[in-house]
Amino acid sequence: MEGNRIRELFLSFFEEREHVRVRSSSLIPPPESGLLLTNAGMNQFIPYFLGQAEPPYRRATTAQKVMRTNDIENVGQDARHLTFFEMLGNFSFADYFKVEAIRWAHELITEGYGIDHDRLWVTVFEDDVEAAAAWIDAAGLSPDRIVRRGMFDAKGEPANYWSTHAAGPAGPCSEIFVDRGSKYGPDGGPDVDEERFMEIWNLVFIQDQVDADLRILAPLPGKNVDTGASLERVATVLQGVDNVFETDLFRPTLGVAERSSGRKHGQDPRDDVSLKIIAEHGRAATFLIADGIQPSNTGRGYILRRMLRRVVSHARRLGIQRGVLDEVISSVLQGFGDAYPELRENEAFVRQVADSEEERFAATLRQGMAQFEDAKKHADHGRISGDAAFKLHDTFGFPIELLQEIAADEGLSVDTDRFAVLLGEQRDRARAAAKKVETGLEAGAVPATEFVGYREHEAESSVSLLLGEDNAELGAAEEGELVRVFLERTPFYAEGGGQVGDQGIIRTDTGSVRIIDTLPAGEHGTVHEGIVATGEVRTHQPAIASVDVPRREATTRAHTSTHVVHWTLKHLLGEHARQAGSLVEPGRLRFDFPNPGPVGTDLLEEAELEANRRLAADDPVKIFETTLDEAKSLGAVGLFGEKYGDLVRVVEIGDYSRELCGGTHVHRTGSVAVIRLLREGSIGAGMRRVEALVGPDALREINAERALLRGLVDALEAKDPQGAIERARRVLEENKRLRSQLGSLRAGDREALIASLVAGAHDVDGVALVVAEIPGEDPGGLRDLAQRVRDRLSAGPAVVVVGSGADGKAMLVAGATAAAVGRGITAPALLEAAARSIGGGAGGKDVLANAGGKDAAKVPEALGGIPSRVRELLRGR
Repeated sequence: MEGNRIRELFLSFFEEREHVRVRSSSLIPPPESGLLLTNAGMNQFIPYFLGQAEPPYRRATTAQKVMRTNDIENVGQDARHLTFFEMLGNFSFADYFKVEAIRWAHELITEGYGIDHDRLWVTVFEDDVEAAAAWIDAAGLSPDRIVRRGMFDAKGEPANYWSTHAAGPAGPCSEIFVDRGSKYGPDGGPDVDEERFMEIWNLVFIQDQVDADLRILAPLPGKNVDTGASLERVATVLQGVDNVFETDLFRPTLGVAERSSGRKHGQDPRDDVSLKIIAEHGRAATFLIADGIQPSNTGRGYILRRMLRRVVSHARRLGIQRGVLDEVISSVLQGFGDAYPELRENEAFVRQVADSEEERFAATLRQGMAQFEDAKKHADHGRISGDAAFKLHDTFGFPIELLQEIAADEGLSVDTDRFAVLLGEQRDRARAAAKKVETGLEAGAVPATEFVGYREHEAESSVSLLLGEDNAELGAAEEGELVRVFLERTPFYAEGGGQVGDQGIIRTDTGSVRIIDTLPAGEHGTVHEGIVATGEVRTHQPAIASVDVPRREATTRAHTSTHVVHWTLKHLLGEHARQAGSLVEPGRLRFDFPNPGPVGTDLLEEAELEANRRLAADDPVKIFETTLDEAKSLGAVGLFGEKYGDLVRVVEIGDYSRELCGGTHVHRTGSVAVIRLLREGSIGAGMRRVEALVGPDALREINAERALLRGLVDALEAKDPQGAIERARRVLEENKRLRSQLGSLRAGDREALIASLVAGAHDVDGVALVVAEIPGEDPGGLRDLAQRVRDRLSAGPAVVVVGSGADGKAMLVAGATAAAVGRGITAPALLEAAARSIGGGAGGKDVLANAGGKDAAKVPEALGGIPSRVRELLRGR
């Protein structure tokens, strides 16, 4: 039975039993899951299991894309381990429970798929009497085919109690195994051998809420069912093959690796591992990229990068020197594009990302392998040093896991302890280099500051602390002194979330401080950096802090615009174009995002138009605080890796943008007026940057462009911009015509020069010799002359030497005909003595060589010695 038929039969079976067919969710899991990647079919249903949302249906069935990367090193080593697989599942949300789930599973396996009842074994949770009874009564299974297991196995790994490996819903489970026969191992059931007895389906009875350590916190509001059958394992059993890679789900992709390498699966165990990794990781990467994930050095992007790099390294191990991923992707699209249409919808993006990463790492691998060979030579007792490993990682981008694999192939190990120390030191240096406020105070001694700037631009407060330029604590500071001021309350926004800190004035009865920057300090403090502008400022004085309002408003417009630009880029480019960094300044923004290639001019103009359409809609900007879990359930977007507290601030624009953000914003998008996207460019591999002006700053830019256009119209003596374009075209065409005529004249002059040099050749012992200084000629011109004169004299022995002292540097070029070389005169030998005369060296081929030096004044002298050198060479000296 083909894989597509297995999938469809499963979904249809449960549809007939009142289950709603639900499309697979993305490999990027919902925020509430707390997961890096979707690791089970139930991830998208977590809110229903927890009772946080009312399900629109009580029964569901899915074919879900799943990634589990804890087994990445085992891929290719056995018959069943995969990183990406399809999980076929049926779900009950407080509807049916154990008996129905077990009865239907048994019916589908035996009647739908035709697997003999006597080949089945199952496991149940050790005290789950209800599940064991259901297998006997509803499915007719013999009690001796039921194996009881605890929450953990002998290795401490989860056994027959299932969770997502994060806090959330969980419950006891019952696994279904199929006996594949004595060919695959000893008898005795799954406790004896799980290669022979292959697990194909897990029935999970979701009834508990657990924490991250698998401690049961409370029963769930309802009893639920979550099942998962691996399509690949079911296909292995039904198609009677040794492993998943021999099924029709993998065979075409494995065939790509075989054709590219000339190796056959099943002939060499070492080759088999590489062939499987290319097929498995190539398939997984295709699905990951189609869901918007791009290679990076962190998170899910690192997982993708590691898999792509493993493909390239194993391809090289098989002798494949060209790209292999494009053909792998074609195979995956052919096999899975109908079931998962997002693959075809994002085909161009998938190919672009994969090709870029493959090409980049192939070059890295070539360089790194040379370093690896050197590290091998210096391996101490079969162990590559941590310093060498760190250099390969830091300089050549070798993931430590990949290095360990390559080393293991050579019978070597890697000093990972030393590597970890060096990596930690590097990260410490990076953290130390990052911008931070050094106050010289203990963390607990930094005064806390209440921020009131969301509501007010001016606030009364007290000066709680003054620090001088050297962070010394001050009682007072006088005019002209650099100070750091701490207030009990402040309207000044401290730099954060990409937004720059506020500027303004702090006034007391005795003086004032001009604030030039505001930064966070300690856990809850704010430091105002500035210069005492008038009088004297003292600690504990009452003060009035006033923000520079026009500057703040310009910054606020830019921050709201950043959110609009973020949504626009995701809307046009895809969900992968998520914010990776930003800078929000008065009237200006900079936005960084992942994308495999440039955003073309047409698309950038479309983005600008769409962003301004959003502004013109004058949507309200709503801001509210809520719990982090609630914000995530609303779909609010946060920055990956950012730390958030229990309460978060959500900025919602219209019905399209919802982000976690602590910055300042306008009340309605119409207040921004206009966004002008200035430019887009690369800031690193797979990372792009857009810069923009907003509001009056954007209008000033537009007016400057108008003024420039008017200047061009006037300079070209045209009536309007369209006329200027036509006029410019005519001017360029005329310029081209004149350059062509000038080139013809120069060509004529050059032909005359060549003819003159040929005519001036004189005989030296039967060799035609041309020696000439060509003042002002550049190196390229000299080479051209030497070759063309030599070719005109090619009927017999002839040599040509021309020289120039252009730009204060000496340059000589020599040419020799084949007949001259036959008589012992080569071009490099001809220039040896001349090169020493001009203070340089000579090099080249027998028929054409050049010499360069620093002493341009010696060119005539060097040329003068050429006839004598010809005679020496003819005499064999």
